[in-house]
Amino acid sequence: MLVKEMDALQTSSCENYIKPVLKSNESAPTHFRNNFHSVRILEDLQSLRKNEVFCDIRFETDDGTLVFGHKNVLIAASPYFRAMFDHFDESNKDLVNIRELDSLVLQILVDYIYTGEFIATKENVQILLPAANILQLDFVSAACAEFLEKQLDASNCLGIKAFADLHNCTDLLSSCEAFIKKQFLEVVKTDEFLSLSSEDMVKIISCNDLAIPYEEKVFESVMKWVRHDLNLRKDVLPELMEHVRLPTLASKPDILFNIVNEPLLKNNPKCNEYIIEAYNFNLQKSFQLFTIPQTIRCKPRQFGGSQKVILMFNESDTSPKCYTEWYDPATKLRENAPGINECRDTAGFGVISDQFVFAVGGVNEKSSKSVSMLDVSSQSPSWVPMADMLVSRNRLGVGILGDSIYAVAGSDGNSALNSVEVFDVSYQKWRMVASMSTNRRDLGVGVLNNRLYAVGGSNGKICLKSVEYYDPTLDTWNPVAEMSEYRQGVGVGVLDGIIYAIGGYNRVYHKSVEVYKPSDGVWSSVADMEICRFHPGVAVLDGLLYVFGGEKESSIVDTVEIYNPNTNTWTLERLSRNKVQIYGGVVIDRPLHFMN
Repeated sequence: MLVKEMDALQTSSCENYIKPVLKSNESAPTHFRNNFHSVRILEDLQSLRKNEVFCDIRFETDDGTLVFGHKNVLIAASPYFRAMFDHFDESNKDLVNIRELDSLVLQILVDYIYTGEFIATKENVQILLPAANILQLDFVSAACAEFLEKQLDASNCLGIKAFADLHNCTDLLSSCEAFIKKQFLEVVKTDEFLSLSSEDMVKIISCNDLAIPYEEKVFESVMKWVRHDLNLRKDVLPELMEHVRLPTLASKPDILFNIVNEPLLKNNPKCNEYIIEAYNFNLQKSFQLFTIPQTIRCKPRQFGGSQKVILMFNESDTSPKCYTEWYDPATKLRENAPGINECRDTAGFGVISDQFVFAVGGVNEKSSKSVSMLDVSSQSPSWVPMADMLVSRNRLGVGILGDSIYAVAGSDGNSALNSVEVFDVSYQKWRMVASMSTNRRDLGVGVLNNRLYAVGGSNGKICLKSVEYYDPTLDTWNPVAEMSEYRQGVGVGVLDGIIYAIGGYNRVYHKSVEVYKPSDGVWSSVADMEICRFHPGVAVLDGLLYVFGGEKESSIVDTVEIYNPNTNTWTLERLSRNKVQIYGGVVIDRPLHFMN
């Protein structure tokens, strides 16, 4: 009967070929796809497998359970089975012993191969994930990791982290680490915390972004862990105390006193060294207006969220004349920061160690020698006076090389300068260095490859497009290629080894931007900004270039534009609550007083 039907079909096909039904030349070939075809095939194959029809392989587990399958289907779904049936002794067998997998888990995974579905539970996920790794079923592994991530809480995060590390689940591991840092205060209350190894303790307390209100919480967690098994753990106390940032407790002498009198520390020479370091650091801070942390123990932690934010400078008609704001571009959160009682719109700004912000010269449109500093890590941050410069300057450029502040050129109120001076952190005094070849005011300064680049400006008569760099090892200035545009009041930023010259003025206000890469030795153009900007502030954060405020045709600009070098595009955002001039922004460590 079947043969007759096939013969009839062939005859029909030939007749249709000889006498086509459709004769129109306009009939185009049409592609058809049955979206349910593969699903139907898998359903039929699963039905055949369940009824042990056409199965050419059986798997036997340790408990004697048999799981049936079709080699071709298993090979198509799993590199593990492909290797088994292609290259190993099992290739010619119809019964294979699988000792690595539990019978229930094997059944779940083979069912997944035939259906594309499985159910993860709290009971099976920890054996299902490693089994899926063995069979190289990536979807199942990833789904199990996602399931575990949703179960994270303070009581289990350490255990899940250890599990993720053991089975090389990198995304789950990262999620666990982030959760532990964010919920540290709750995690230390759990039994899992007390069972940590000393190596895992070090990994956690050495993190720079533990979400803790004060450093003594880290100290308390260390002592709690050590006392849980004192005889075995007291010997690793010095290793742990190395990561407790005792010097940052300067503003809490009562807490520092209690730590000093802790018997376990007093009787340990190495721990005593850390205590002496804390006292010396605090003593040094009492004699100096600021002290640059020399070790990580002296640097405050960054408590949650992005570790960097921007300190914006805004002009005000009321006191303080220069008000500042903490600004997190990721969350758009803004918060008032300490203001400066003098207008600093012609000053230069710089940051040392992402912590100490300097406003240099340029008070009230007048040249000035004065310098103010803000320590953003302080419990009560405020602007304090620093040593005066040797030369009065406004409309200057400021650059930071290491722990040194360079005040570059500017104006003394009458004429443009070419002199340069540097603030010596060790002595907290200014000293002169080599002068530039050109007098410049309203210039931009960028730092790249341990060199200062002085960009554009004006010599007091004409705008400049020349550029030169300072080599601190030789104390010399050297010219580089000129820009394509004359730019007075140019903003300068450095991102990914490239110098950006942004906006400025020469008869007209510019919105154009050009870039310089030292290895190329030439300036080239990138996308224009949306708004012309004279004297904008520039900051670099998370791979993006932020250009703040400035002036345009005698009017103020209260917006920020953000440049993405990967797309060569600018995004415009309005920042100010009221229409005020934004004339600067610097990237800093997230302060204690500005948290998500």
